[in-house]
Amino acid sequence: MSVILVDSPSAHVRRVLINRPAKRNAIDFDVRQQMTEALLQLREDASVRAIVLGGVEGVFSAGGDVPSMGGLDEAGARARMQHIHALCRLVADSKVPVVSAVEGFCAGAAVGLALLGDHIVVGKSTKILFPFMRLGLVPDWGTLRTLPARVGVAVAKRIMTNGQMILADEALQIGLADSNAGEGDIMAAAVAQAETMAVLPGDAFYLLKQSLMHPSASLEQEWQREENDQAQLLTGPDFEEGFAAFNEKRDPDFVAAMQARQEGGKHD
Repeated sequence: MSVILVDSPSAHVRRVLINRPAKRNAIDFDVRQQMTEALLQLREDASVRAIVLGGVEGVFSAGGDVPSMGGLDEAGARARMQHIHALCRLVADSKVPVVSAVEGFCAGAAVGLALLGDHIVVGKSTKILFPFMRLGLVPDWGTLRTLPARVGVAVAKRIMTNGQMILADEALQIGLADSNAGEGDIMAAAVAQAETMAVLPGDAFYLLKQSLMHPSASLEQEWQREENDQAQLLTGPDFEEGFAAFNEKRDPDFVAAMQARQEGGKHD
């Protein structure tokens, strides 16, 4: 049985689901490997403009598969982390928006995975937990960078050390989540959010994301980056569509413009 399922809830959105219901979708080597392979395939598919991460049967993930962590020597521990980081890089560096549908339980590594995306959706069933201290470990999957960037250092320290469950309202209040589906369907809300983000101009979104993830050390460096980014975008196809839409007093359609370019390329 595949521990990762990929489907297409809409034309330009792909959903990547952890499929280990008997283990509350805990993340082990096979989950990481199959998710890595799935994301690599999606990266090569030009029709994919947004990705939803989630789990089957209303559970995002119980986090890292703890039994698989036991008995490691240093080389094994390092190999495990390197395998994790290969997946982390694919999510964090995705050129298309990644939306995390945090249904049900979401703990440890799963929170780190969700934080690597661009938008986190929670709801009534959401229960977020950081169990690392109970295991004698530090948070991984980049969490010690991604979480403070969202909620601030003081709040990050508190929620990573107090062992308390975080529900949807608090997650939204502190900035851990971006939207709260409330009593509604979390997965449906995540797919709808992905559809909204799928129509964004791809190159501009990716450059914006990179700038926010890697802040400039000074205004001078930021101005230089702006020069480089805008020089690329002002001469690119998405601005051509945006500029035409502005002049024609209509909404830009970056998806249709992309499809037209692809069709034109096939005929050349």
